[in-house]
Amino acid sequence: MARRKILKAQDRQELFDIPADEDSLIRHYSWSAADRLEIGLRRREHNKLGFAVQLCVMRHPGRVLAAGEIPPRAMLKYVADQIGADPTVFTTYARREETRRDHIARLMICLGVRSATAQDRRAALLSAIEAAAMSDSGASIVNAIVATLRERGTLLPAAEIIERMGLAARAIARRHAEGALIEGLAPEKLQALDKLLEVDAAIGQTRFHWLRSAPEAPAASKNLVGLTERIAFLRTLGIDPGLRARVASGRWDQMVREGNATPAWLANDFNASRRHALIVAQIIKLGEKLTDDAVTMFIKLIGRLFSQAHSRKKRRHMDHRTDTSKALRLFLDTISALQSANDRSGRT
Repeated sequence: MARRKILKAQDRQELFDIPADEDSLIRHYSWSAADRLEIGLRRREHNKLGFAVQLCVMRHPGRVLAAGEIPPRAMLKYVADQIGADPTVFTTYARREETRRDHIARLMICLGVRSATAQDRRAALLSAIEAAAMSDSGASIVNAIVATLRERGTLLPAAEIIERMGLAARAIARRHAEGALIEGLAPEKLQALDKLLEVDAAIGQTRFHWLRSAPEAPAASKNLVGLTERIAFLRTLGIDPGLRARVASGRWDQMVREGNATPAWLANDFNASRRHALIVAQIIKLGEKLTDDAVTMFIKLIGRLFSQAHSRKKRRHMDHRTDTSKALRLFLDTISALQSANDRSGRT
């Protein structure tokens, strides 16, 4: 089974990999006079280069160069050029594990850093849980771990360890959010939520699916009726929309996205807390959405009826236009005839 990951490849590279672009090399790997003096205390060329590389990596990204790890060629050349060494001699240093350990111990003293303890990891985990409560983003969660470890003056553990901490923090934050959302709901109400995942003989499908398949087109008044039926059903469940305030917005959005993508048969396989929280989130979200859809549909229907009435009125006007024109011509002809008769009468 493949190991679960919390970071995208690019995020992992930015956090843990040794940079190789010129700007980063200049920014992170330019030394002070004290650095040069400490490097110069090493006698052999490969030890000088290895010590210098360890110094760079322990400063940024803030970890130890692993046994057998070869830095990017651009970084190795940049460091070697600063001390006048041949980059190829690093392979000799990489084979000497005892020397590498001695250099790491010396550099920890020089840089004032230490290996992360259980207390450090606990503090980093708590920071990650706080970050995960606000967002499901793996980068945000892992960044919180890295920032806390750096603030405490520790070297970063292996990337795999930090990612596992991030996964654990996200799982804990999810459980906290799920528990907060359904806290205080009566057992009978939770049972009613579970029944939404069962096929209802009256409609031939689960209520969970029925609620999420509401009509959206205002083509017929029956669609509006369908929306109002669903809204009325949601109200019978007695779920307070204010429960949403118990969950941070980022975590809430993630719960809604998960619910949107989860069919009823899959939700049945979730543990009780996760299943109930997913359904509650869907009920609250659907209550808002269906109400908005019903109002929008009503406005569109009224607009359509108004337009149809206007069209009928216009057609009636056009239909009566000919009769009106005939009546006006008859009236004018009558006036003309009377005028002519009056003129003849005057002459006689």
